[in-house]
Parts: sequence; C-alpha cells; structure tokens
Amino acid sequence: MPDRPAAPELIEAVFEFLSGELLPTLDDHRLKFRTLVAMNALGIARRELEAGEEGMGEDELRELARRIRAGDVDEGLPARLKEHVAEKLRVSNPAYLEKYE
Repeated sequence: MPDRPAAPELIEAVFEFLSGELLPTLDDHRLKFRTLVAMNALGIARRELEAGEEGMGEDELRELARRIRAGDVDEGLPARLKEHVAEKLRVSNPAYLEKYE
C-alpha cells in the first residue's frame, strides 16, 4: 500500500487550493482562465482514477474499427459504442453527458 496522501487526496488538495484560495484572488483574466483550465484537468485526472481500467481497450477498439470498415456490424454494436462514448464522457465532461441521459 502506498504512503499517504494517495493520488486522489493530492489531486483534491490542489483542487481545493486553486478553487478556494487562489481563484478568488485573481484579477488577471488570463491567469484566472488558466487556473480554471488546471482545475478542469485535475477533475479529469480524479475521474480517471475513480473509473479505473473499465471499458474497451485499444486492441478491442482497433478490432471494432476493422470490423466496421469491413461491414461486419452486429446488432449490439451501436449500444456498445454508445456505452463506450458515455464512459469517456463520464471522465472528460460528465455535465455534457447528463444533458442527454
């Protein structure tokens, strides 16, 4: 077991510092924007850690792409691809996904 703080705790601590202490003090719009970008990146990293190694791997995606190009599409494929995209959005931008669920 790794020492504490663990990666999710470190991410949360930096996020809280940026949002609670740094962001409210910023008057420079460019620096404020860059801080928001950093906070977004930390959120993505946190969600990636929480999601783990779920979903389709690169090899499976390559095989699916090959099959689609060859016209070998089974009826369950659209649902699998939709779930794959939903998994990606849960990490990168869950608010966008919530609009369509």
